[in-house]
Amino acid sequence: MKFKNPQILGDIAVLINAEFIGSKNFEVFGINEIHVVEKGDIVFVDHPKYYDKALNSAATTILINKEVACPEGKSLLISEDPFRDFNKIIKHFNPFIASKQSVSDTAVIGQETIIQPNVFIGNNVIIGSNCLIHPNVTIYDNTVIGNNVTIHANTVLGADAFYYKNRTTGYDKLISGGRVVIKDNVDLGASCTIDRGVTGDTTIGEGTKIDNQVHVGHDTIIGKKCLIASQTGIAGCVIIEDKVTIWGQVGTNSGITIGKGAIILGQTGVTKSVAGGKSYFGTPVSESREKLKEMAGIKRFLKERKNS
Repeated sequence: MKFKNPQILGDIAVLINAEFIGSKNFEVFGINEIHVVEKGDIVFVDHPKYYDKALNSAATTILINKEVACPEGKSLLISEDPFRDFNKIIKHFNPFIASKQSVSDTAVIGQETIIQPNVFIGNNVIIGSNCLIHPNVTIYDNTVIGNNVTIHANTVLGADAFYYKNRTTGYDKLISGGRVVIKDNVDLGASCTIDRGVTGDTTIGEGTKIDNQVHVGHDTIIGKKCLIASQTGIAGCVIIEDKVTIWGQVGTNSGITIGKGAIILGQTGVTKSVAGGKSYFGTPVSESREKLKEMAGIKRFLKERKNS
C-alpha cells in the first residue's frame, strides 16, 4: 500500500509513539508485507526467526520489536508491538469510509457496462467497459476491474484477508489495506469470494475463467487464461501461473506456486509448490500417474494379503 504523499520517519514515529533509528527526515512511501515490499516501504517483524529476512528485504524502514543494528541506507522503528502499530499505520493512511449509497459517487464505470439491480459498488472502484455485473454482487472499496468482465450473482470482491495474531485475549486481526484487481476478459461465477490483499493486490489475470463458489485468499496472484472449477479454495499468497487448470474441490496451502500449464485434478490438496506442464492428483499432492500407480499398488497389496 503506497501513501498518497511521501511521509517522513519522524512523523511515523510520532503516530505510533515509537523510537526510531535513522534520520528524522528519512522518506517513507508506503507500508507492505514482506512478500510485496519495495524500496521506500515499511515492513513489520515481531519474531526473531524473521528478523534477518525483514532487515535484508527490499523494505527501507523496518518496524521491529527489538533494537538491532540498522542496515546501511535503511531506518528502524522500535515498537513494543509491531503488529499493533502496523495496524495503526494502515488505519491512519487508509481509513474505513462508510458508504451512503449503493454505487459510490467516486466509482468510475466504463461505457456499455451493465450494472444489474442490488449491486453494491464501493468508494474509488474502477470498472472498465463492456462489463456485466449481475444482481447482488458486492464490490468493496478500491477494487479495479478491467474490460469485458462478467461477474455473476452474489460474488464478493474485496473482503478482508483472513489474517490473525493469536493473543491471550483472543485473535487480533491484521487490518487489510490492499485491493482486488481483475484484468480484462475475466469471468467470475456465482457466489465467489475474492479477498483483497493485506497491503498489496489480489490479482486475477487476463482471460481467466472461474466457476461458481470459488474462494481466492489475500494477495494471491492468478495468471492469464486459467480455468478454476467450482468449490476450489485457494489460500493466501499463492502464485498460480498462466494457463493452469484446477478442477473441482481443490484446496491449496498458502505461499505456494503452481507452475504454468499445470493441471490439478479434482479433490487434490496442493500441499507444496508444483512444477508446470504436468498433471497432479491426491493429498499430499503428487503427479497423477505416480499417485494412480501408488493407489493401484495398495489395492493389489490388500487383495494379495486378503487371499494369503
